[in-house]
Amino acid sequence: MAAATEVWLSLPPESVEGLPDSLTYRYWNGEEEFPADPADCAFYVVPYYQGAEVAVRPLPLMTGVRVVQTLTAGIDHIASAIPRLPTGTRVCNARGVHDASTAELAVALTLAALRDLPGSVRAQDRGAWLPGFRPALADRTVLIVGYGAVGEAVERRLLPFEVAAVHRVARSARQAPLGEVRPLSEIGELLPLADVVILATPLTDETRGLVDAAFLARMKDGALLVNVARGGVVDTGALIAETGTPASAPGAEDGVPGRLRAALDVTDPEPLPEDHPLWRIPGVLITPHLGGITSAFHPRAARLLAEQLRRWTAGEELVNTMAVA
Repeated sequence: MAAATEVWLSLPPESVEGLPDSLTYRYWNGEEEFPADPADCAFYVVPYYQGAEVAVRPLPLMTGVRVVQTLTAGIDHIASAIPRLPTGTRVCNARGVHDASTAELAVALTLAALRDLPGSVRAQDRGAWLPGFRPALADRTVLIVGYGAVGEAVERRLLPFEVAAVHRVARSARQAPLGEVRPLSEIGELLPLADVVILATPLTDETRGLVDAAFLARMKDGALLVNVARGGVVDTGALIAETGTPASAPGAEDGVPGRLRAALDVTDPEPLPEDHPLWRIPGVLITPHLGGITSAFHPRAARLLAEQLRRWTAGEELVNTMAVA
């Protein structure tokens, strides 16, 4: 059987400058019909924001695939298919594409939650002027859980706000440009120090359910949890217990937040059902997974794809290789 030679792109090829002329490109972004025989695909760019079912659908038929490139920072949505990929297949993520946008949202959620901007918007809708004390980000201690490219980008955007301290946690200890990164095993002693805990870790077997009842119990009263990682990193039931009783429940006091507050760009389940109690908890701010879906996505994704394909055709090592099947 002849070696597969085609590239399946989830961005229109004409929108990506610098693609090598020597390759054959097929555009597929999750449509029902495939653009060609999947067996002829050697380099597969996973459709962005189309869900896990779409992402993995052609992979069992891609018997000649050599590279699987996601356009997300994580690879959890294709994890189920990785063990069945042809031996030697390289799996690459999109580290660097979403750093700025996700970090922007992390800081925006932090500020909006601390200053209770949702409460002001609701008051504006009914013409109510409700002044009062609000916490500032200045002089606060922040813990970043998952200190990779996104975590570092978050810290760089926090520093101009004059935070008192930033603590950094990752899978293993290291020295980063902005300071010491502590291992995940030491997170228990850092949680009680933090006024704001920002989750930016990938979803792995190690981090699934990381933020459980014990984790949340170690956070100080009134602390804010910000999740721009993945919904599965947080135990939703435990979060509901710590952020307060849903306002619609019998005996609940409308508008009174629980012991902790939360600002969530990702949830478990996702999308969050209309009747889910998280929607109705005072002190919980929810956005619909907006971290990477911005005007910055296309140009950064296009640059990454052009560079990866240049490297591939030149026989050079690819960047962001996450796994080898």
